[in-house]
Amino acid sequence: MKITKYPESCLLIETKEKKILIDPGVLKYKEEYFDIWSKVDAICVTHKHSDHCNVELLEKLGENIKIYSSSEVKNTYPQLNVNIVKENDVITVGDVKIEVVHAEHGYLPPMKNGGKVIENIGYIVDDGETRVYATSDTICFQNEYKCDILCAPVSDNGVVMGPFEVALFAKEAGAKLIIPVHNDSPNYPVDFEYVKSVFEKNEVDYEILENGESIEIE
Repeated sequence: MKITKYPESCLLIETKEKKILIDPGVLKYKEEYFDIWSKVDAICVTHKHSDHCNVELLEKLGENIKIYSSSEVKNTYPQLNVNIVKENDVITVGDVKIEVVHAEHGYLPPMKNGGKVIENIGYIVDDGETRVYATSDTICFQNEYKCDILCAPVSDNGVVMGPFEVALFAKEAGAKLIIPVHNDSPNYPVDFEYVKSVFEKNEVDYEILENGESIEIE
């Protein structure tokens, strides 16, 4: 399995001859990404915010690429051909399973005029050997999800978890590795030296990827 990080929370997961793109957003989007993103087999969007859902890009993609997301995303962007999924659904892409899981998007007052997320979901991509859990923008919540790799935001801004919560979340999930995401917004800068210190104090392994950087999972 190969995981490539792109801006904000975007991840490209390549495994079993399939390519799955999660949360292609508008932040720091580059036209050069289009040639890569337009050749995927499926796109999974966690929620309606533009840093996770680049509508202009998704409109350009061919109809052969299925887009999966919540009914809220479909209602917010009716121009998109969204296949509605909800918690506990399972998406099948070739030999890869994608479990649709719960997520709880935090709230801040600037979201009160339509920005509040009502339906938020995460995805666990399972190729039979490795389970990669993309949490979405979520605060900590009780669950029994299990994964090998946890891709989670660490901004600690009331909307999402901070590094301490992510470390505990990862241990609960049995994750062997944490990949931080959601770190490109100038409104919510991430102090990675602090993140590293918290992860190391809590004895969890992590890999901080730059945009466009990949990691191979054996």
